[in-house]
Amino acid sequence: MKRKEINALVTGSTRGIGAEIANKLISDGYSVITTGTNKLDDVDSDKHIQVDFLDEESRKDFLNIITSMEIDILINNAGINKIDNFSEIKLKDFDQIIDVNLRTPFLLMQAVIPNMKIKKWGRIVNISSIFGKISKEKRASYSASKFGLNGLTLASSAELSKHNILVNSVSPGFIDTSLTRNILGADGMKELADKIPIKRLGQPEEIANLVSWLVSDSNSYLTGQNLVIDGGFINV
Repeated sequence: MKRKEINALVTGSTRGIGAEIANKLISDGYSVITTGTNKLDDVDSDKHIQVDFLDEESRKDFLNIITSMEIDILINNAGINKIDNFSEIKLKDFDQIIDVNLRTPFLLMQAVIPNMKIKKWGRIVNISSIFGKISKEKRASYSASKFGLNGLTLASSAELSKHNILVNSVSPGFIDTSLTRNILGADGMKELADKIPIKRLGQPEEIANLVSWLVSDSNSYLTGQNLVIDGGFINV
């Protein structure tokens, strides 16, 4: 398969980790389709599709578009989060987090897999989180969605591997993005970095480099894995 024939879809790719993944795949020579609820700012993709995964009609229209395209690589990166005490979580908030973080990846995988089976080649990477491996207070909704996404990865890989479709998840730890900086501030960033064995936050390009390898021809045997990239945080 020639590189120019490989189409990659990266959801939630207007900023942060998603934008870095999209840019890396573009530099690798793939034809990249990006998505976001807002207009594209930081990525020079071949095609950008605005979609709101919390809007049923918007998601349905998007799925119709994707089903008609030949997607060879799917990166499920779009996600949302809202923290709250467990007993105070609103059902609407819980449902929305599950809807975007778990149901949408499931539907997108169903949409692109038939073409991958025809080509006998496909790569799917679900962007999870260390909170799909560990958790903490006020993260029940988010952790439920990410633990579920890792389960979806594991089960689908067992079924799809015989078609040369490799499915893995990547679980970033604390990453230095504009959103993280805005939330924590300089003092909060330093305090968090001190808790990480490598003594710094990760960079979005480090996540993108791992994803790039997972979808490349260099990876021909790794599937069904959840790769934690967190500077050793969860091992402390």
